[in-house]
Amino acid sequence: MIAKRFEPFWKTVPLEQMSQSEWESICDGCGKCCLQKLQDEDTDEIFYTNLSCHQLSTSTSQCKVYEARQQKVPGCITLTPDKLDEFQWLPDTCSYRVLHETKDLPDWHPLIVGSNKEMFRQGLTVKDYAVNEHSVDEEDWDTHIIKWVDGHPEPYDLN
Repeated sequence: MIAKRFEPFWKTVPLEQMSQSEWESICDGCGKCCLQKLQDEDTDEIFYTNLSCHQLSTSTSQCKVYEARQQKVPGCITLTPDKLDEFQWLPDTCSYRVLHETKDLPDWHPLIVGSNKEMFRQGLTVKDYAVNEHSVDEEDWDTHIIKWVDGHPEPYDLN
């Protein structure tokens, strides 16, 4: 008897049809979506900073109030399947964006390797560079703008 090979759910279930638990498990937990962003008023261009939401634990890259984040952090964005076409603002390593664009998860994803250790080893979380937003005056946030290069932050030259 030949055993059937089952494909993982992310290869057979479109993002917009995933259950809540499947959807949540696609999040790799990098914390990059919890970094503050600035938007150019003239061009609408989005700029990432290395400033994390004050509710993000930078040591674990996890939200400290995840279940109540919308109540505790006004303006917190919840990623949902009905907004897939708006995911281009997410970093190019975001698993939601990668799965939406390529139909597969990156080889370092916790669902593939069984833990987030590979993400941390490769420096794909905000753990080593995020700065709490409350430690910087808001008028100085533009000095914390970064650009993503292969999933890692580099200083961004506004000139």
